[in-house]
Amino acid sequence: MSNLYDRDFSAWADEQASLLRAGKWSDVDVAHLIEEIESMARSERRELVNRLVVLMLHLLKWRYQPALRGNSWRLSIKEQRIRLASHLGDNPSLKSYLDEAIARAYRLAVIEAEKQTGLPETTFPDRCPFGIADMLDDHFWPDAAS
Repeated sequence: MSNLYDRDFSAWADEQASLLRAGKWSDVDVAHLIEEIESMARSERRELVNRLVVLMLHLLKWRYQPALRGNSWRLSIKEQRIRLASHLGDNPSLKSYLDEAIARAYRLAVIEAEKQTGLPETTFPDRCPFGIADMLDDHFWPDAAS
């Protein structure tokens, strides 16, 4: 069983699904199945962080480069809000992971903002200045930094 897992993941997954459907519990590759389910959960958390990074990046650029605001940034913010809300809707348990995800995502967003804007890291706050409610709010557009 594990040999198929190493040779042809797709065939292994199909086989495992068939075994589960047939109730052939003793033939199921439990160890690898557990590993794959855990991997799926990690993937959903990574997706949450990735969506937050893109949204935060554009919110930071919107706030700290007001003269460069354009339709592209506006549409990217709108798109990421929809994708993020959808991801949280599909995975409501991720809400318990939001504080950690926001902290991770913000560190990455600042690095990317520094790269894309040319502004020094010290321009940006140490912690994310946007709450999740604001980030998801279609009417929230951060004002220029004072």
